[in-house]
Amino acid sequence: MIRVLVVEDDFRVAQVHVDFTARVDGFTVAGTARTAADCRSFLAVRPVDLVLLDSYLPDEPGLDLLAELTVDTIMLTAASDAASVRLALARGALNYLVKPFTAEQLGERLAAYRRYRTALGGDRHLGQEEIDRVWRLLHEGDRPAVPKGQSAVTVRLVSEALRHAGEPRTAAEIADELGISRATAQRYLAALARDGAAEMHLRYGATGRPEHRYNWLALPVYPEVS
Repeated sequence: MIRVLVVEDDFRVAQVHVDFTARVDGFTVAGTARTAADCRSFLAVRPVDLVLLDSYLPDEPGLDLLAELTVDTIMLTAASDAASVRLALARGALNYLVKPFTAEQLGERLAAYRRYRTALGGDRHLGQEEIDRVWRLLHEGDRPAVPKGQSAVTVRLVSEALRHAGEPRTAAEIADELGISRATAQRYLAALARDGAAEMHLRYGATGRPEHRYNWLALPVYPEVS
Protein backbone atom coordinates (compact mmCIF):
# COMPACT_ATOMS: atom_id res chain seq x y z
CA MET A 1 0.00 0.00 0.00
CA ILE A 2 1.11 3.54 -0.76
CA ARG A 3 1.12 5.51 2.50
CA VAL A 4 -0.18 9.09 2.19
CA LEU A 5 0.07 12.13 4.44
CA VAL A 6 -2.53 14.87 3.83
CA VAL A 7 -1.21 18.34 4.77
CA GLU A 8 -4.14 20.76 4.88
CA ASP A 9 -5.01 23.40 7.50
CA ASP A 10 -8.81 23.23 7.05
CA PHE A 11 -9.91 20.04 8.81
CA ARG A 12 -13.06 19.77 6.69
CA VAL A 13 -11.12 20.00 3.44
CA ALA A 14 -8.53 17.59 4.84
CA GLN A 15 -11.27 15.04 5.52
CA VAL A 16 -12.52 15.40 1.93
CA HIS A 17 -9.00 14.69 0.66
CA VAL A 18 -8.73 11.71 3.02
CA ASP A 19 -12.03 10.33 1.75
CA PHE A 20 -11.07 10.88 -1.91
CA THR A 21 -7.72 9.14 -1.39
CA ALA A 22 -9.22 6.20 0.47
CA ARG A 23 -11.37 5.41 -2.59
CA VAL A 24 -8.32 4.69 -4.75
CA ASP A 25 -7.01 1.13 -4.80
CA GLY A 26 -3.53 0.73 -3.39
CA PHE A 27 -3.57 3.84 -1.18
CA THR A 28 -3.93 4.26 2.56
CA VAL A 29 -3.96 7.54 4.50
CA ALA A 30 -1.32 7.37 7.23
CA GLY A 31 -2.41 10.65 8.79
CA THR A 32 -3.08 14.37 8.41
CA ALA A 33 -1.16 17.51 9.38
CA ARG A 34 -2.54 21.04 9.68
CA THR A 35 0.77 22.94 9.72
CA ALA A 36 4.26 22.66 8.31
CA ALA A 37 5.54 21.93 11.81
CA ASP A 38 2.99 19.12 12.21
CA CYS A 39 4.12 17.68 8.87
CA ARG A 40 7.77 17.67 9.93
CA SER A 41 6.92 16.05 13.26
CA PHE A 42 4.83 13.38 11.59
CA LEU A 43 7.46 12.49 9.00
CA ALA A 44 10.14 12.29 11.67
CA VAL A 45 8.42 9.31 13.26
CA ARG A 46 6.19 7.88 10.51
CA PRO A 47 7.69 7.92 7.01
CA VAL A 48 5.21 7.94 4.13
CA ASP A 49 5.41 7.45 0.37
CA LEU A 50 3.42 10.47 -0.78
CA VAL A 51 2.47 13.87 0.61
CA LEU A 52 -0.64 15.73 -0.59
CA LEU A 53 0.33 19.32 0.19
CA ASP A 54 -1.58 22.60 0.38
CA SER A 55 0.20 25.88 -0.41
CA TYR A 56 -1.52 27.88 2.31
CA LEU A 57 -0.47 26.73 5.77
CA PRO A 58 -0.82 28.87 8.91
CA ASP A 59 2.83 28.78 9.98
CA GLU A 60 4.64 28.99 6.61
CA PRO A 61 3.94 28.62 2.89
CA GLY A 62 3.55 25.06 1.71
CA LEU A 63 5.96 25.79 -1.14
CA ASP A 64 8.69 26.55 1.41
CA LEU A 65 8.01 23.23 3.10
CA LEU A 66 8.08 21.49 -0.29
CA ALA A 67 11.68 22.62 -0.83
CA GLU A 68 12.89 20.51 2.09
CA LEU A 69 10.71 17.43 1.65
CA THR A 70 12.48 14.28 0.47
CA VAL A 71 9.24 12.41 -0.20
CA ASP A 72 7.11 12.40 -3.35
CA THR A 73 4.62 15.29 -3.25
CA ILE A 74 1.51 16.33 -5.14
CA MET A 75 0.22 19.87 -4.59
CA LEU A 76 -3.50 20.24 -3.80
CA THR A 77 -4.06 23.97 -3.62
CA ALA A 78 -6.19 26.95 -4.59
CA ALA A 79 -3.09 28.79 -5.83
CA SER A 80 -3.40 28.85 -9.61
CA ASP A 81 -0.96 31.63 -10.50
CA ALA A 82 1.83 30.71 -12.89
CA ALA A 83 4.59 31.69 -10.45
CA SER A 84 3.31 29.23 -7.82
CA VAL A 85 3.01 26.45 -10.37
CA ARG A 86 6.55 27.07 -11.68
CA LEU A 87 7.98 27.16 -8.17
CA ALA A 88 6.19 23.98 -7.13
CA LEU A 89 7.49 22.09 -10.15
CA ALA A 90 10.99 23.51 -9.68
CA ARG A 91 10.96 22.31 -6.08
CA GLY A 92 9.99 18.79 -7.03
CA ALA A 93 6.19 18.51 -7.02
CA LEU A 94 5.16 15.55 -9.18
CA ASN A 95 1.75 17.01 -9.98
CA TYR A 96 -0.36 20.08 -9.29
CA LEU A 97 -4.12 19.96 -8.78
CA VAL A 98 -6.10 23.17 -8.26
CA LYS A 99 -9.05 23.30 -5.85
CA PRO A 100 -11.88 22.68 -6.12
CA PHE A 101 -11.49 19.31 -7.80
CA THR A 102 -13.50 16.12 -7.95
CA ALA A 103 -12.77 12.72 -6.48
CA GLU A 104 -12.28 11.49 -10.05
CA GLN A 105 -9.64 14.12 -10.82
CA LEU A 106 -7.60 13.27 -7.74
CA GLY A 107 -8.20 9.55 -8.25
CA GLU A 108 -6.86 9.67 -11.80
CA ARG A 109 -3.67 11.36 -10.67
CA LEU A 110 -3.18 8.98 -7.77
CA ALA A 111 -3.73 5.98 -10.04
CA ALA A 112 -1.17 7.41 -12.48
CA TYR A 113 1.26 7.92 -9.60
CA ARG A 114 0.74 4.29 -8.53
CA ARG A 115 1.61 3.06 -12.02
CA TYR A 116 4.63 5.39 -12.07
CA ARG A 117 5.91 3.94 -8.77
CA THR A 118 5.39 0.39 -10.00
CA ALA A 119 7.30 1.11 -13.21
CA LEU A 120 10.23 2.50 -11.20
CA GLY A 121 10.40 -0.44 -8.82
CA GLY A 122 13.69 -2.21 -8.23
CA ASP A 123 17.30 -1.13 -8.56
CA ARG A 124 18.14 -1.09 -12.25
CA HIS A 125 19.27 1.15 -15.06
CA LEU A 126 16.64 2.57 -17.39
CA GLY A 127 16.94 3.34 -21.08
CA GLN A 128 15.65 6.61 -22.46
CA GLU A 129 12.55 5.00 -23.95
CA GLU A 130 11.63 3.52 -20.58
CA ILE A 131 12.25 6.84 -18.81
CA ASP A 132 9.96 8.53 -21.34
CA ARG A 133 7.32 5.86 -20.73
CA VAL A 134 7.53 6.33 -16.95
CA TRP A 135 7.08 10.08 -17.35
CA ARG A 136 4.00 9.51 -19.50
CA LEU A 137 2.60 7.13 -16.88
CA LEU A 138 2.94 9.79 -14.20
CA HIS A 139 0.93 12.33 -16.19
CA GLU A 140 -1.52 10.17 -18.10
CA GLY A 141 -4.24 11.21 -15.62
CA ASP A 142 -3.87 14.85 -16.69
CA ARG A 143 -4.89 14.59 -20.35
CA PRO A 144 -8.37 15.64 -21.46
CA ALA A 145 -10.11 13.15 -23.71
CA VAL A 146 -13.61 12.36 -24.86
CA PRO A 147 -14.84 10.05 -22.08
CA LYS A 148 -15.57 6.49 -23.12
CA GLY A 149 -19.15 6.08 -24.28
CA GLN A 150 -19.67 9.79 -24.93
CA SER A 151 -20.18 11.60 -28.21
CA ALA A 152 -17.69 14.17 -29.47
CA VAL A 153 -20.64 16.02 -31.05
CA THR A 154 -22.44 16.32 -27.71
CA VAL A 155 -19.20 17.33 -26.00
CA ARG A 156 -18.88 20.23 -28.44
CA LEU A 157 -22.52 21.28 -28.06
CA VAL A 158 -22.30 21.32 -24.27
CA SER A 159 -18.91 23.06 -24.40
CA GLU A 160 -20.14 25.78 -26.73
CA ALA A 161 -23.32 26.35 -24.71
CA LEU A 162 -21.30 26.77 -21.53
CA ARG A 163 -18.62 28.91 -23.19
CA HIS A 164 -21.16 31.31 -24.72
CA ALA A 165 -23.22 31.56 -21.53
CA GLY A 166 -20.81 34.04 -19.98
CA GLU A 167 -21.89 33.00 -16.48
CA PRO A 168 -22.19 29.81 -14.41
CA ARG A 169 -24.91 27.44 -15.61
CA THR A 170 -26.60 24.37 -14.14
CA ALA A 171 -27.11 21.05 -15.88
CA ALA A 172 -30.84 21.78 -16.04
CA GLU A 173 -30.22 25.09 -17.86
CA ILE A 174 -27.86 23.48 -20.37
CA ALA A 175 -30.30 20.59 -20.87
CA ASP A 176 -33.19 22.97 -21.62
CA GLU A 177 -31.07 24.96 -24.08
CA LEU A 178 -29.85 21.92 -26.02
CA GLY A 179 -32.95 19.75 -25.75
CA ILE A 180 -31.18 16.90 -23.98
CA SER A 181 -31.89 15.21 -20.67
CA ARG A 182 -30.65 16.74 -17.43
CA ALA A 183 -28.75 13.52 -16.64
CA THR A 184 -26.94 13.71 -19.99
CA ALA A 185 -26.06 17.38 -19.48
CA GLN A 186 -24.80 16.62 -15.97
CA ARG A 187 -22.61 13.77 -17.22
CA TYR A 188 -20.96 15.88 -19.92
CA LEU A 189 -20.52 18.91 -17.65
CA ALA A 190 -18.90 16.73 -15.00
CA ALA A 191 -16.52 15.36 -17.64
CA LEU A 192 -15.58 18.90 -18.71
CA ALA A 193 -14.90 19.81 -15.09
CA ARG A 194 -12.82 16.68 -14.59
CA ASP A 195 -10.73 17.51 -17.65
CA GLY A 196 -10.13 21.10 -16.56
CA ALA A 197 -12.21 22.73 -19.30
CA ALA A 198 -14.88 23.86 -16.85
CA GLU A 199 -15.02 24.64 -13.15
CA MET A 200 -17.71 23.33 -10.83
CA HIS A 201 -19.02 25.24 -7.81
CA LEU A 202 -21.56 24.17 -5.21
CA ARG A 203 -24.35 26.59 -4.30
CA TYR A 204 -26.56 25.79 -1.35
CA GLY A 205 -30.21 26.74 -1.71
CA ALA A 206 -33.01 27.12 0.80
CA THR A 207 -33.48 23.35 1.02
CA GLY A 208 -29.83 22.84 1.96
CA ARG A 209 -29.28 20.58 -1.05
CA PRO A 210 -26.24 21.73 -3.06
CA GLU A 211 -26.69 22.79 -6.68
CA HIS A 212 -23.86 22.16 -9.12
CA ARG A 213 -23.03 25.19 -11.23
CA TYR A 214 -20.41 25.19 -13.99
CA ASN A 215 -18.46 27.95 -15.68
CA TRP A 216 -16.21 27.73 -18.71
CA LEU A 217 -12.42 27.86 -18.32
CA ALA A 218 -10.82 26.85 -21.62
CA LEU A 219 -11.51 24.90 -24.75
CA PRO A 220 -10.31 21.27 -24.38
CA VAL A 221 -8.70 19.36 -27.20
CA TYR A 222 -11.24 16.95 -28.64
CA PRO A 223 -11.16 15.20 -32.01
CA GLU A 224 -12.69 17.04 -34.92
CA VAL A 225 -16.12 15.84 -35.98
CA SER A 226 -16.86 15.74 -39.67
